[in-house]
Amino acid sequence: MNLKVLIIEDDPDVRLGCEQALQLEGISTAGVASAEEAEALVSADFPGIVVSDIRLPRMDGLSFQRKLAGIDSELPVVLITGHGDVSMAVQAMKDGAYDFIQKPFPPEQLVDVVRRAIEKRRLVLEVRQLRARLDGQDKVDARLIGQSAGMTRVRSLITSLANSAADVLIHGETGTGKELVARCLHEASPRCRGNYVAINCGGLPDTLFESEIFGHEAGAYTGAGKKRIGRIEYASGGTLFLDEIESMPMAMQIKLLRVLQERTLERLGSNTPIPIDCRVVAATKVDLRALAERGQFRADLYYRLSVATIMLPPLRERLDDIPLLFQHFLLQAAARHDRPVPPVDTARLQQLMGYAWPGNVRELRNVADRCVLGIEFGAPPFGEEIQEQSRSLPDAVEAFERALIAEAMQRHPASLSRCAEALGIAKTTLHDKIRKYGL
Repeated sequence: MNLKVLIIEDDPDVRLGCEQALQLEGISTAGVASAEEAEALVSADFPGIVVSDIRLPRMDGLSFQRKLAGIDSELPVVLITGHGDVSMAVQAMKDGAYDFIQKPFPPEQLVDVVRRAIEKRRLVLEVRQLRARLDGQDKVDARLIGQSAGMTRVRSLITSLANSAADVLIHGETGTGKELVARCLHEASPRCRGNYVAINCGGLPDTLFESEIFGHEAGAYTGAGKKRIGRIEYASGGTLFLDEIESMPMAMQIKLLRVLQERTLERLGSNTPIPIDCRVVAATKVDLRALAERGQFRADLYYRLSVATIMLPPLRERLDDIPLLFQHFLLQAAARHDRPVPPVDTARLQQLMGYAWPGNVRELRNVADRCVLGIEFGAPPFGEEIQEQSRSLPDAVEAFERALIAEAMQRHPASLSRCAEALGIAKTTLHDKIRKYGL
């Protein structure tokens, strides 16, 4: 974690001297002449510390230190004082300032105080990241079900990306859960308190697309009787999800690219730029790079969106997750339809795990609904394809057993005894099976 020092000093010579002393020791710096300039650069979780002179034009260092305490109470602020300001600096430390240095001071003293403050800040940020990661991981595990290698990778990626500001491209076939992944990214991120705004780019008429996304001013066009806040502006502070991004009209792709690059937009009928602070998550079921190579999608927009990419595996590539997923959908459907949960026998399980699932998880959920409602499996969706792809009964039973044990371990992570009790088996038996399945 590379932290930096923000130096606030209105005397350019002193500011330059402080920066050079720290830079010679390999410490990154940024210098400004006023607290007002610094205020635009500091936010909660600022990756560094602040060194400020007490006597500044307009807002002084003490006032700014109190303001920073309201933004982030754990942000170290080192104050630079003159001889007559020592008593004020002492009071500032009682109010939360990290330390103070009295002018004139040797470079070694500045470096020593800054190093200690940076180390304190590093520990604070690492603890925050760990807490956020654990909290985000719990949310992701609860929403994205499955123990296959593919889903484990997806959850790990979501947890890693949740705290970043990087835009994300989700690629997966229809029904693999792209919007669910987008919601997990939002809910596991610091932006979870902001709005989650979803747009289906293939479901908006071209004539309404621009107004819907960018908004418009009153009188911008015939029928625009009052101002409208667009979806992007409404998502500021939160997450904007663009589903079926490949369907976005080419003219809108150009405007979206500008918004992503400059993080500002202009409503229709206005020349006033509006700052935008939202994370963009886009989803597609096609190869956008191939579309770009054929001139059917803007290559610059593709590279802007795909800073990070999450590939969702189709259900046919994660067959071991089917028993756990199906049981989960059965429970949901039973609650929704006020029906009992039907038993899942080995023959039905083998049938489920032998099917190719072209509709992926969405189709499996549909089958669970039908099962709860008492509608038997039929063809379609199950036909001769089962015979070609069916697994042996022992393999299917093992996969089902492994999935049930994994689910019980998630529900009772701290107690093997409770896990065994929930499964109705002896603790020693459970221990053997955990070892057998590598759980």
